[in-house]
Amino acid sequence: MLSDKIQIKFPIWSYLNQPLFCSYKPPIFNPRRFAYVYRVDLLERCLHKECDAK
Repeated sequence: MLSDKIQIKFPIWSYLNQPLFCSYKPPIFNPRRFAYVYRVDLLERCLHKECDAK
């Protein structure tokens, strides 16, 4: 039931604004693969954030 409310929609703006001629991170043209990589990157960024538990 909880998964119905929490959904990450396709990051269309990030997909369209990929750097095309970048040597360190090549563009991903497959939308499904891009969504997967985006979710993994988002999870990594969330886990690296520091928060104060007070």
